[in-house]
Amino acid sequence: MISTSNVTLRVGKKALFEDVNIKFTEGNCYGLIGANGAGKSTFLKILSGQLEPTSGDVIISPGERLSFLQQDHFKYDEYMVLDTVIMGNARLYEIMKEKEVIYAKEDFTDEDGIKASELEAEFASLNGWEAESDAATLLNGLGIDTEMHYKIMKDLNGSKKVKVLLAQALFGNPDILLLDEPTNHLDLDAIAWLEEFLINFDNTVIVVSHDRYFLNKVCTQIADIDYGKIKLYAGNYDFWYESSQLLIRQMKEANKKKEEKIKELQDFISRFSANASKSKQATSRKRALEKIQLDEIQPSSRKYPYIDFRPEREIGNEVLSVEGLSKTIDGEKVLDNISFTLNHDDKVAFVGSNELAKTTLFQILTGEMEPDEGTYKWGVTTSQAYFPLDSGDEFDNDYTIVEWLTQYSEIKDTTYVRGFLGRMLFSGDDGVKKVRVLSGGEKVRCLLSKMMISGANVLLLDEPTNHLDMESITALNNGLIKFRGVILFSSRDHQIVQTTANRIMEIVPGGKLIDKITTYDEYLESDEMARKRQTYSVQKEEED
Repeated sequence: MISTSNVTLRVGKKALFEDVNIKFTEGNCYGLIGANGAGKSTFLKILSGQLEPTSGDVIISPGERLSFLQQDHFKYDEYMVLDTVIMGNARLYEIMKEKEVIYAKEDFTDEDGIKASELEAEFASLNGWEAESDAATLLNGLGIDTEMHYKIMKDLNGSKKVKVLLAQALFGNPDILLLDEPTNHLDLDAIAWLEEFLINFDNTVIVVSHDRYFLNKVCTQIADIDYGKIKLYAGNYDFWYESSQLLIRQMKEANKKKEEKIKELQDFISRFSANASKSKQATSRKRALEKIQLDEIQPSSRKYPYIDFRPEREIGNEVLSVEGLSKTIDGEKVLDNISFTLNHDDKVAFVGSNELAKTTLFQILTGEMEPDEGTYKWGVTTSQAYFPLDSGDEFDNDYTIVEWLTQYSEIKDTTYVRGFLGRMLFSGDDGVKKVRVLSGGEKVRCLLSKMMISGANVLLLDEPTNHLDMESITALNNGLIKFRGVILFSSRDHQIVQTTANRIMEIVPGGKLIDKITTYDEYLESDEMARKRQTYSVQKEEED
């Protein structure tokens, strides 16, 4: 169990947290949620001991081991992957190194023998003999193949490093597990594996995530941070949303009834306070009036952008035809003879673990890259708006936000452009902020503003939820659902894929395409698709 006693954290004069008293118990998975900047990651750092609160204490049950997801992706660059995972249990790893030193001695003494015996006993009590196999199981589950377990961390790419650090946090059955955005950089298969792991995990988990589907799957409680306080709600994210909205509605209805009663009492007092025969009743009404207290309804600090893609032109029947597209990058064939035709009501989710393949296809279809073979043709009634995976070049200039968006607008009126920015939570002086200094989330909201102002009837989006907070993801999800055009997109957000897509395309290892008109959940449950993925994987291994 882990709890806090009157934890307060002040940053300058501002209190990020004020007298927080909360208890996280064994057997529960807590989703820590709150608006952008509410302090979710900061609170996890306080719980893990990485950050000292201004006042108050964090209490951990004696003898319990706490583990957290490391955010420094370069900390273990000189270590082997398998060792990095085992370091998740610091004492076990320390024993392993001590044993190596003792057994490597040429002049092995009796004292060394006694010490080695003590270490062996502790090693066994910590399940040390299963350490390597347990670490390998975690790595394989997250998609790190066995041949990579003995590589040095610096030789891994960013997404694989994240998976190794996640395996490190999960290793050794910690009593308390703190996870800050564990699904970032994970493909959908790895996220599904992590969901099952946490569902079956018996100890205490506290997780910060912007993935609503993930929170719904794994959480038994929600801890909501708002205005420096943390309030617990039983159930998953959807239960929290419904119950919090219900509470506000109930308070509003109660206040409405109280306001009606107040008006009734005030009218009586006003009419009869000067009437001698009614003075006693008027005085009684005054006392009753003084006792009525309206519930204080503090609006949430959460802010939702308004995302609404409106195509200027209705799309025709001919949308996109792709014939025999192939592309090899750095010796890897990421697209192999891909062909498909889009219909005018298609919303296509590209799924699969090969991010490079999906990004390459988007870049080819938007004219940013030439295929090695094959052709594609957009219909004459189509107009495309593209959200790239890497948008760094877009903001490498000295434009203000208003100037940046104006260049993409047919209407060069500042008021018109500011209207789009206002919907995306850029107001007032935000418009004169330089685009090069924007945060990741602000840049994403700028790109979505650019797509809205374009009036395109075909949207191509490559991982648009990266850097977005929960409120912006919800707004984007709603915008994609109601869009009256064609969408091609990739996303790690299960809920966006499930609620938006009516067609699933998976680019499997080797660059082949599986194309199915179905929802995402139905696709995942399909035995046929599982067999095809396995077949393509085996074919790829044989070719290699």
